[in-house]
Amino acid sequence: MKNFWIPALLIALTGSVYAQDKPNVVVMLADNVGYGDIGAYGAGEVRGMPTPSIDQLASEGLRFTQFLVEPGCTPSRAALQTGRYSPRSGLGSIIVGGTPNTLQASEVTLGELFKSQGYATGYVGKWHLGASEQSWPTRQGFDQFRVGVIETTDGTLYRDSMQRTGLPEGVIAASEPGIWESEVNGTLKKVRPYTVDYRRQVEGDIATAAVEYIGRQAKAKEPFFLFVGWTNTHYPSLVAPEFVGKSRSGPYGDAIMELDHRTGQVLDAIKTAGVEDNTIVIWLSDNGASPTAGPAEFRGGSNGPFRGEVGDALEGSLRVPGMIKWPGKIAPRVSNAMVSIHDVFPTLAKIIGADIPQDRPIDGVDQSEFFTGKQASSNRVSLITFIGDQIVAVRWRQFRIYPQQFVSSAGNPAMAGAAGYRAELNGYPSIFNVEQDPREEVNTVAVNGWVIAPYMKLIGEYLKSLEQYPNPKAVNLTKFGG
Repeated sequence: MKNFWIPALLIALTGSVYAQDKPNVVVMLADNVGYGDIGAYGAGEVRGMPTPSIDQLASEGLRFTQFLVEPGCTPSRAALQTGRYSPRSGLGSIIVGGTPNTLQASEVTLGELFKSQGYATGYVGKWHLGASEQSWPTRQGFDQFRVGVIETTDGTLYRDSMQRTGLPEGVIAASEPGIWESEVNGTLKKVRPYTVDYRRQVEGDIATAAVEYIGRQAKAKEPFFLFVGWTNTHYPSLVAPEFVGKSRSGPYGDAIMELDHRTGQVLDAIKTAGVEDNTIVIWLSDNGASPTAGPAEFRGGSNGPFRGEVGDALEGSLRVPGMIKWPGKIAPRVSNAMVSIHDVFPTLAKIIGADIPQDRPIDGVDQSEFFTGKQASSNRVSLITFIGDQIVAVRWRQFRIYPQQFVSSAGNPAMAGAAGYRAELNGYPSIFNVEQDPREEVNTVAVNGWVIAPYMKLIGEYLKSLEQYPNPKAVNLTKFGG
């Protein structure tokens, strides 16, 4: 199922693919950074946490004000790596360590896409697409994996919690997440536990590994693709000592400022290596912030003017900072055209001359002509949103349409997002005009009922695709058995 790139790979092996022919690509993915957390999106000094490096990147490239993702870490990462809605790969839910959902061997990832064109491929930082061997980055097209966070940052708190329960040390050690590194043959080894103390160091180590990779690969014959999975600003917001108290917005602001500094280190490495003019840089967040959940000292994220947070399907969960820079090819500008995280896969495929798989649905659309200014508008006007394998929202033009109502858990606004729940509506969806009403407070179904027609058409087309390409069974931790 993964042999679609063999002809291109054979061409690469003959020596016709060189660094000067194809651009290097660096993708940086932030963790739980909201629309209102970055200076270029209205934060910065206004919120006591300036982001000069990310702001400069935004000013030098194409900055999106309507970049949409999926509602959680794993779903968005699956969408980014495959160009597909997350339920198509069985990854519509956030992976919790020890549960069975994992990226399957048959999926084609960005790593494999770039390998098909003779690229060196590296991955540093957070993965969160499964811990089984078939899911490792080094089994999914990446040559190496460094400072690897296989799961997520919540796990840094496991040890303290489990020690309080009196569990044996062996049980605690087996459950504690780790930092992983790949060996020459791609096998991963755990090099240290991912503890609260190392939480403060991990972002710096990810940046160092990225800088070393760029410096080394810039001297090589083949072009390179580097994926940098940052861990900030995921809870708990613990930073290196030099960033403690650096912001005026508490630990969360400190984490934003460290993230900005580490981003700057990567950008500086590209310049120092002399490859800036031939390197595409993409900077994204995987989902919105969680401004009300978790201990008060770690709060502070903002989704700007939009309601919602990570784990739900409201605009604040799904609209995030996103930007792309390609000197001489992408003119610096700001666009409010709709683009989604799914579009990265087919767009980069077009740019590097790779074929995308023809034996499965690809939900992303090629935006290369739009990005480079050869066409005026985006190729996307809609997006379906899922939680698990269930359709929970549809975005069509400026309208957000919901077949269910999102309710904060037990009426407690501090338990929205992933801790909230959904209630069935009585026959008609809710319709919000997010341009007119960014907080989605006025249901306009009575005056915008005509939007139900394109909503039904989009859902019908998706359901039709499942007849030929059914989704794998979704993981559900509350429903068991057949």
